[in-house]
Amino acid sequence: MGISGDHSTFPAHAHLNLLGWVSLFLFGIYYHLHPATDRDRWACVQVWIWIVATVILTIGVAMVHSGREGGDPIAAIGSLIVFADMLLFGWLVIRSSPSESGSAR
Repeated sequence: MGISGDHSTFPAHAHLNLLGWVSLFLFGIYYHLHPATDRDRWACVQVWIWIVATVILTIGVAMVHSGREGGDPIAAIGSLIVFADMLLFGWLVIRSSPSESGSAR
């Protein structure tokens, strides 16, 4: 964007930053502070689904904002996968909370 001067795809850049960096950073903090959840196989699955979905969503958003055909369904699929993975993360948080708070006593 900087070299070409064409900033039409900046929404894709924003989605990539928020989902690809900020959200993964927050997941990492949570998993670091909750080692029992971090060791769960589903935590690894959750992170990898998030990464793949972020790539799909970012490509779709970039296609939409650069005027290419077919970007909307790609962005929608990526969004739905991100949403489903958010639910998976929520499930991991809820599932781990009682066992960790019980072991701290």
